Amino acid sequence: MRTPLIAGNWKMNTDSSSAVALASEIAQRAGEATDAELLVCPPSVYLALVKDALGEAAVGLGAQNMSCQPQGAYTGEISAGMVTDLGAKYVILGHSERRHIFGESDENVNKKTLAALAAGLTPIVCVGELLEEREAGKTAEVIRGQFDGSLAGVTAEQMKSVVLAYEPVWAIGTGKVASPEQAEEVHADLRKQLAERYNGEVAESVRILYGGSVKPDNASELLGQTNVDGALIGGASLKADDFLAIAVAGAAVAQA
Repeated sequence: MRTPLIAGNWKMNTDSSSAVALASEIAQRAGEATDAELLVCPPSVYLALVKDALGEAAVGLGAQNMSCQPQGAYTGEISAGMVTDLGAKYVILGHSERRHIFGESDENVNKKTLAALAAGLTPIVCVGELLEEREAGKTAEVIRGQFDGSLAGVTAEQMKSVVLAYEPVWAIGTGKVASPEQAEEVHADLRKQLAERYNGEVAESVRILYGGSVKPDNASELLGQTNVDGALIGGASLKADDFLAIAVAGAAVAQA
């Protein structure tokens, strides 16, 4: 049984005081969802503050991005070593906003994924199609291309330490959401690709998250799908009540 992972991507939101307050409340209430793994990914400048606020609570810490370079003259970048030095265990890579706003390619994501794995981080590698790609019937083709390119050179053993996230770009921050059936179709296809590239053991062990306007009122149905192993949450993760309600829905699925 794959433990549901409920990850909050705070994006470029919060200030130092609100980040600490949000992390503190989530830490205090983490026991509400004991059968789900909780993770928060604040802006990198607040990683240390959030780590302190989380204390010993069963809440993981992740970064939203990192460089593929270990160090050097890369102004404005943060390395995997810096991320781990601040206590983070996860890093989000290839988020649609990184791909479509900042022009990151599958090759960029792949280099970062390999660097994260080498540093002992768990990468959350994101894939997802644009609205025009879905409407053109190219969803499976786009997802397969991102899967192949972003995970090139990742061994079967390394893949067990990777989390995948399916984020239909048209459902991120728009209020639209993929139907449970649409989400399950892509998740099942991703698991099939894992089995084809690696083996059944790897395919069954890798968690695949859904991201795209996940809210408390749709979480149970989405997380109840066979191949949906949790959620990568944007806006709803900025409110402890909403984030924890989604986590409780994930925990309930695990208990069922």
